[in-house]
Amino acid sequence: MRLKDKVAIITGGGRGIGEATCLRFAEEGAKVVVADVNETDVQQVVEKIKAAGGEATGMIVDVTHRAQVEKMVADTVATYGRLDILVNNAGITADARLEKMTEEQWDKVIAVNLKGVFNCGQAAAKVMIEQKSGVILNASSLVGIYGNFGQTNYAATKWGVIGMAKSWAKELGPKGIRVNAVAPGFIVTPMTEKMPEKVLEMMKEKSPLKTLGYPEDIANAYVYLASDEAKFVTGAVLSVDGGVVL
Repeated sequence: MRLKDKVAIITGGGRGIGEATCLRFAEEGAKVVVADVNETDVQQVVEKIKAAGGEATGMIVDVTHRAQVEKMVADTVATYGRLDILVNNAGITADARLEKMTEEQWDKVIAVNLKGVFNCGQAAAKVMIEQKSGVILNASSLVGIYGNFGQTNYAATKWGVIGMAKSWAKELGPKGIRVNAVAPGFIVTPMTEKMPEKVLEMMKEKSPLKTLGYPEDIANAYVYLASDEAKFVTGAVLSVDGGVVL
């Protein structure tokens, strides 16, 4: 088991890529904290992990609220004695063209995708610095690297978390902490279900593999980066996108 006895917090762990990551981490022996705003989703993932013989704890957390994030980290340490891995996966979209995007749409996406990552990263780092070890993984996106029509807010946040990862890698590396980002391409999740079918077909055609990715593809990337197999990898952006060129 590649993550045996490691303690991992995975935000946005109730659905999609977050759920797949929780399940894969548990399969690899990690003690998983499933963190999400939806209590039903959290409990379902925890139950799946326990039914498969894994260990998990559910926590209802809004990553935009610092007090909730700090409590999540404190409760994790109180329960398991340490925190080895943070996967900053929680994220949302609120798409619109630049001229039609509202301030509310901008603020909402920035709050979850950017401030939420900062809140969680800062709280986790304080624990990891004391331990002199840890791994932080930020969920970026192909959109964060290349931009995308109608996603000014989302693209800005996903580029921003790359900047955070690279900055944190420099700051925290001497303290024994690795920080990386994963940039998924178009993945079949509840989020992409909102996209028009013709757009999804176009994305398939852009990939040399002629297919969309699946949550497990991203979860596997997180497992690698969280494991000792990636002990010399920090400040990197791992694109998992099927070779899509925008």
